[in-house]
Amino acid sequence: MGEVRAAIRFILNDEDVALDSVPATRTLLDYLRLERRLKGSKEGCAEGDCGACTVLVGRLRNGELIYRSVNACICFVGSLDGAHVVTIEHLSAPDGPLHPVQQAMVDHHGSQCGFCTPGIVMSLYGLWMTSPDPSTSQVETALQGNLCRCTGYAPIIRAGQAISQYGAPAVDPLVAERARIKARLATLGGGRRVEVGQGRDRIIVPASADDLASAYLDNPEATLVSGATDVGLWVTKFMRDIGPLIFVGEIDELRGIVEAEGALVIGAAVTYAEAADAMVSRFPQLAELWGRIGGTQVRNMGTIGANIANGSPIGDTPPPLIALEATVTLRRGGARRTLPLENFFIAYGKQDRQPGEFVESVQVPLLPAGERFACYKISKRRDEDISALCGAFRVALDARGHVGSVRIAFGGMAATPKRATSVEAALLGQAWTETTIEAALPAFATDFQPLTDMRASAGYRLLAAQNLLRRFHLETTGGGQRLTREVA
Repeated sequence: MGEVRAAIRFILNDEDVALDSVPATRTLLDYLRLERRLKGSKEGCAEGDCGACTVLVGRLRNGELIYRSVNACICFVGSLDGAHVVTIEHLSAPDGPLHPVQQAMVDHHGSQCGFCTPGIVMSLYGLWMTSPDPSTSQVETALQGNLCRCTGYAPIIRAGQAISQYGAPAVDPLVAERARIKARLATLGGGRRVEVGQGRDRIIVPASADDLASAYLDNPEATLVSGATDVGLWVTKFMRDIGPLIFVGEIDELRGIVEAEGALVIGAAVTYAEAADAMVSRFPQLAELWGRIGGTQVRNMGTIGANIANGSPIGDTPPPLIALEATVTLRRGGARRTLPLENFFIAYGKQDRQPGEFVESVQVPLLPAGERFACYKISKRRDEDISALCGAFRVALDARGHVGSVRIAFGGMAATPKRATSVEAALLGQAWTETTIEAALPAFATDFQPLTDMRASAGYRLLAAQNLLRRFHLETTGGGQRLTREVA
């Protein structure tokens, strides 16, 4: 281990912050409201669902300062080292005019009770900086993670499209101060490990992947935290004491995306938002699913590696990755091993991961020409909802139109993400016809014995899984409204 810095350092609005003592599980929202008395950000749900606590977090990415909207209620202060946190209080001076986003919301009647309004303003602000003249679809996407019970959203959407009538991003204060903030952020890191606190309240921010490997070997009881979109709820909802914490989201070696040897290699700390272009360009069949993983704030925070490492049976990414024959690379100290992703999940809450071992990357092979692939998410509401079930289907037909290979994987149907091996066996070698599909449907009951819970009954899940296979067949044979794309 090299030199250690004993303070978490970041910029809050225009103030440099250095914390040498902070509880490991202190959320950014509690820090803002209770310690800094910045009460614009609200706690509505404490689980990253309603967006009332939305703030912007800016980080240096390849020399550029990129701001993302995040949910402060599940963002831990320990994850903010080297960041610029922007709250609604920073948008305009106390005695100055309203910010263009705020004025647009006023003029277009985008606020009623006002509780959710600060979070909505911050989400629209993040969009406006990158898309000054957004489409309706872009505004709706930016607001996926912001719930409003009063307005019906139409006035908010009109406000989001009218912001540039009140000012241009080029003269916005946050843009004007960007060069100065970049210079200040560049001095905060220094390539050193950060350690704050003791015992269960210990926080470790490793300086590199090698440093992480060393720190985790020395502290195998610690909880690794990346985006905290799941781990945050362990604290805010389940009141679990999960310290000490090791924050891994900003380790450069875990944030790469490269294409090598016929596969897309994604570092464990790459967020859903950062992976979107690479994944959708190579697997266009995942475009709809990717846009339904949480809301914008969740996609900005959550990482693919953590979605795998947590082992949730209803995670959105494992089913399609298993269908695509993805592998996962695990690291413990200096040793690495790679295994098929489907073998990583052993039982509910149990993964093939040794003490001190962490997910380093996931490798996703590109689809061979001519193979059909699709993924479908079923949830109670379309946007920002957890899957009742998620099914991924992949089939290759031989020259006779018979099934040469097939992979089917589901989440939400068992204690782990799981392949439908009995269904696959019933399809393999058979003609890709409706008769074959219908004959294979009973095999779902062999592969899965789903649970009944608040999201769906066991019977619904089983029937929905069968119907998704029917849908996949129809789409691959031209009988459905949406044709599943083939790789040219």
